[in-house]
Amino acid sequence: MAKKQSNILRVKLVKSGIGYSVRTKRTLKALGFRNLNQVVEHEDNEALRGMLTKVSHLIEILPDTEEK
Repeated sequence: MAKKQSNILRVKLVKSGIGYSVRTKRTLKALGFRNLNQVVEHEDNEALRGMLTKVSHLIEILPDTEEK
């Protein structure tokens, strides 16, 4: 069986969660963010997309730089 190519999303925290609700801060923590300008990588799925939508004003999705 051939392995399915999993898409990896690279996400960067560009704005602090200070001043936002506890729910927003918990979403950032669940995504793995600890510091400003930190980049984390996650497998692309529906749950992740929902989390990214909720904090879209604080993050930036980086382009894929891998050469195939």
